[in-house]
Amino acid sequence: MNTPFPADWVLAHAERDPDSPAVDSPEARLTYGDLAERMRLLSASLASAGVRPGERVVIALPNLPATVVAGLAVHLLGACAVEINRDWGADAFRIMLSQIRPRGAFVLGRDARTWGDVARALPLRFWVVHPGPPTAGLREALGSATATWLREDGRLDPNERTMPLSAASMPPVEKRIDSSALILYTSGSTGEPRGVVQTFRNIDANTRSIVQYLRLTAADRALLILPLSYCYGRSVLQTHLFVGGSVYLDNRFMYPRVVLEALAAEGCTGFAGVPMTFEIIRRQLDLSSLSWPRLRYLTQAGGALAPDTIRWVRRAFHPARLFVMYGQSEATSRLSYLPPERAADKEGSIGIPIPGVELKVVDGEGRELAPGEVGKLIARGDNVTLGYLDEPEETAAILRDGWLWTGDLAYRDSDGFFFHVGRSREILKIRGHRVNPVEIEHALERHPEVAEAAVVGRGNELTGEAAAAFVVRRQGGSVGETDLRRFCRGWLPAYKVPATITFIERLPRNPAGKLLRAELAARRAAASAEEGP
Repeated sequence: MNTPFPADWVLAHAERDPDSPAVDSPEARLTYGDLAERMRLLSASLASAGVRPGERVVIALPNLPATVVAGLAVHLLGACAVEINRDWGADAFRIMLSQIRPRGAFVLGRDARTWGDVARALPLRFWVVHPGPPTAGLREALGSATATWLREDGRLDPNERTMPLSAASMPPVEKRIDSSALILYTSGSTGEPRGVVQTFRNIDANTRSIVQYLRLTAADRALLILPLSYCYGRSVLQTHLFVGGSVYLDNRFMYPRVVLEALAAEGCTGFAGVPMTFEIIRRQLDLSSLSWPRLRYLTQAGGALAPDTIRWVRRAFHPARLFVMYGQSEATSRLSYLPPERAADKEGSIGIPIPGVELKVVDGEGRELAPGEVGKLIARGDNVTLGYLDEPEETAAILRDGWLWTGDLAYRDSDGFFFHVGRSREILKIRGHRVNPVEIEHALERHPEVAEAAVVGRGNELTGEAAAAFVVRRQGGSVGETDLRRFCRGWLPAYKVPATITFIERLPRNPAGKLLRAELAARRAAASAEEGP
């Protein structure tokens, strides 16, 4: 595949094999021929509404075939898709849209009232995804905003008067490899959402690299539960569209057994998850009655998975191979991977750089450190972002002399394998020791009555920093703070044992399942202020 543009990948596969599966879900099935046709028609609709190369179009949708069609239609025009979480609400949308300045937005019909409120403050053209014909109530909810209606499978509504008769009238578009293709919002280490700008070059480089080390082919089919507004989920889609494979979109992970049954029934060869994904599977399901004859690989990223859970995943899904990976939105998605054959002798490692990427561990001045020394992890490659949208100071902080400063601490061993120590802003300094909160979390989660745990720092001028834990008990669990702290002493040195343990019903997470540690830190700070020194 010579072209660097995702929409062109689809068109090429549709030309060669139009009947092969491309994007499926429990509600709809699209071949490459279907996907190409709907992408072209929707692109013509966008063009007729005035969308031009380089302009931005918001996509605020769950994982649906229509979501895939929308992103490809935007890219076919050489425009920029902006993926945002539809659960953020009207106030957040107004703030973000004043920065994004989009030409239009793809939204769900059931979100029409929220977006109608937004449109009264900022004129927008809408493409509304709705399972049936638009009702008077839906149109009224959007107010005076102009709307084009789509079905969940990406088809323009047959009753839509503004529907173009064909895509033939769409003017030819000159797409540029270094123009903005995608903006994904990430909370980063501070909890403040920032728009990460990804170019067509970034997407192309990262896609080709992942395809290479996962050895993806047109025979591969991934089951995708991760949001397409999350760089990890987006990369699963892009890699499979690149090779002519297929993706099965499944939004039912609140019923994990249903999803794993679909993994088998759909003949999927790949499955991607964050740590919470695999912890839920391990704790809630008996896998003895399930099998996945075509499953050949799993991938895990989005945070550190407990070593014993990693070992369990390898056993439970054998002979499928588990790829432990590391990355971030600022690198399009991926920076390193641990080859499965090195899982035992390099346990705990985030692996080696993906093809086309350089990684180094450096001091604060950018000088490379010797193997074994902990320092700042930096990266270089064609997958590295141009920066944050309209955030020049923050961009300058992460991009220096062609290198991405990831904000993570790590070390490299003598064999060239990297080990993640933690986020530099999350590392605790307890009695002169650097402590990764994940280590304490894993110790807490060893207790049979603990479902999950998160640790942040607490402290004041008198006592210095200490570990503060938030713990979710398993159903029926009754373990208290004293007993849990005593349990931790069997696994941790005294200075790492949490100074406080707060029991809560659930940990705050974003739609991708990543822990919102900043929210817990703010909660702990507020509690400390009330308690006093």
